[in-house]
Amino acid sequence: MITATASAPPVPIAPARLNPQQHPRRVLAALVGLLVGTALLYLWGLGASGYANTFYSAAVQAGTTSWKAFFFGSSDGANSIMVDKPPASLWVMELSARIFGVNSWSILVPQALEGVAAVGVLYAAVRRWHGPVAGLLAGAALALTPVAVLMFRFNNPDALLVLMLTLAAYALVRAVEAGRTGWLVTAAACLGLGFLTKMLQAFLVVPGFALAYLVAAPVLLRRRISQLLVAGVALVASSGWWVATVALWPAADRPYVGGSQTNSILELIFGYNGLGRLTGNETGSVGGGAAGAGRFGGGPFGGGRFGGGSMFGGGGLRQLFDISMGSQIAWLLPAALLFLVTLLWLGRRLPRTDRLRASMLLWGGWLLVTGAVLSFAQGIVHPYYTVALAPAIGALIGIGAVALWQRRAMLLARAVLAAGLAGTVAWAFVLLERVPSWQPWLRVVVLLGGLACALGLALPRSARRGAAVLLAVLAVALGLAAPAAYAVDTAATPHRGAIPSAGPAGGFTGPRAGFQGPASQVPGSAGPGFHGQGPPRHAWSGRRFGAPGLPGGGFPASGSLGGGFPGRGAGGMLGGLLEGTTSNTAANALLTRDADRYTWVAAAVGSNTAAGFQLATGHPVMPVGGFNGSDPSPTLTQFQQYVARDAIHYFLGGSGFPGQNGGSSSGRQIADWVAQNFTAQTVGGLTVYDLTSPH
Repeated sequence: MITATASAPPVPIAPARLNPQQHPRRVLAALVGLLVGTALLYLWGLGASGYANTFYSAAVQAGTTSWKAFFFGSSDGANSIMVDKPPASLWVMELSARIFGVNSWSILVPQALEGVAAVGVLYAAVRRWHGPVAGLLAGAALALTPVAVLMFRFNNPDALLVLMLTLAAYALVRAVEAGRTGWLVTAAACLGLGFLTKMLQAFLVVPGFALAYLVAAPVLLRRRISQLLVAGVALVASSGWWVATVALWPAADRPYVGGSQTNSILELIFGYNGLGRLTGNETGSVGGGAAGAGRFGGGPFGGGRFGGGSMFGGGGLRQLFDISMGSQIAWLLPAALLFLVTLLWLGRRLPRTDRLRASMLLWGGWLLVTGAVLSFAQGIVHPYYTVALAPAIGALIGIGAVALWQRRAMLLARAVLAAGLAGTVAWAFVLLERVPSWQPWLRVVVLLGGLACALGLALPRSARRGAAVLLAVLAVALGLAAPAAYAVDTAATPHRGAIPSAGPAGGFTGPRAGFQGPASQVPGSAGPGFHGQGPPRHAWSGRRFGAPGLPGGGFPASGSLGGGFPGRGAGGMLGGLLEGTTSNTAANALLTRDADRYTWVAAAVGSNTAAGFQLATGHPVMPVGGFNGSDPSPTLTQFQQYVARDAIHYFLGGSGFPGQNGGSSSGRQIADWVAQNFTAQTVGGLTVYDLTSPH
């Protein structure tokens, strides 16, 4: 037990409370302003991104046509295969699309509203112990984090994951302050829903949560332990019911578990989406990590080209600050870590139940464990995964800034506040300089203004309250200016594909909109369609990513997968993997002809190839091999049986991915068999095989 001693009296660190009894309207107005501003940032021009990630949008479309597809998270309405994530995030979008129809707004608006809710919940969690000023700072930091703006305007699972983690943190705050089992179970249930959103990533916050409760809850140790055990049972139940249903459901009567090689949900959890991400042994993935290092070490996804950071992990502690992740999440990270260490030190002799230290354990544990996993994982770690750090960073910034400001009569508090601001603006200068052509004036203003404010923070406490408040406001504004500018640019730019990235174009911070091809119009979209602006440029050379000499569109003469990609021309080496295929009027008309006679109007290797045509036609398209084209779904024998009973009308040629890390060869076998037994035709630049007319 940690207690104060007579020889070393505890250092009181009072929360900075803007007294609601004295200023209730001011607090309410500030909160409303924060939430309305966040909503505008996340919703404005949202339709310009079209279907965003067509892989998930196609699954949403499937879920609106079949409740079975809804429950399992199937890629197509005929339930051939699931997406490679649990379906919780899809459920929210599918309910919206069932009400408002399948279009970009019905899919993306729920994501944006989840972001607004996350900001509000973070405010409530921080305010409860540390006052409204800390809550507002925390909420603003989350709202303006560039990768948060990106993900809350996109249809990947990360938006719901962040909301569930933040709700769990709020419930834990309530549990710690009263020692209530009910709130602890609520936190566990929220984490269980997080698991049903993105599997084991949701559990990375558990160590910090458990430590905070074990240390700070105001009940006896034996009761704390028993309550945590009860919460553990709730966590298993809330996350495991869907897993158990999938595992026990007869395999012949449900869709194949995408991302697994054995049609096993447990393999997906602990393999491809679990330990495989840590070790790099992700069977069936496309390169990366330990297994893919030889193929990709010198290519466009190698660590050398990205300065140690890419969609593949293993970069170590520097990875969160490098060229792929730094501008996504790291703007306030140095200050958050500094505040964490300082407040833990100042509170080292405070009573066990002290709430400031409990907050540091909760939010600091979240940040450190999740950050370490993202830094050291050897498998595929996309830069946008870092959005899971944003609430913890925001909370530490809000709590730390306010707690130290209240104690600024202490030299240490003033020094840390000054160092935190100076480090933030200096680091912002570095991040902004990585894209030197974008708003060059901003980095100079932020640096010089921030350093001047830091000097003011280091001086002894001013006797004039107005001057102190003005200094604090300027410090906050300058500290948030650079990420806010990136956030606005991110919101103003359409994002599409499988690996979106926040921030301005011109520097490589990860593929800005997947690996894109020519623009096209998306049915149901208010914006420019699937692809948009062309492949992103490399940070140093300015060259467009991709392989301009690589042939695309249709199979090679042998019918093997080869290097071609469907309907993309010279679009880029991994275009077929990372983005939905461009549809065209002629192909759409062909696929929809007599569509009601077939279970699938077409089949294609890879989910993204199938997704574009499924969204364009509104009919199921079988994604052979799942996302990577490397799952044994279906096998060649099963595919031949489907063809024999006229379940599939057409086969779309030109699919395939380089550098596959093991996995099934069923997709290649199917493509070869189709090319050998059916006549190819070209429709709108797309190679098509009519499976009802063998030659």
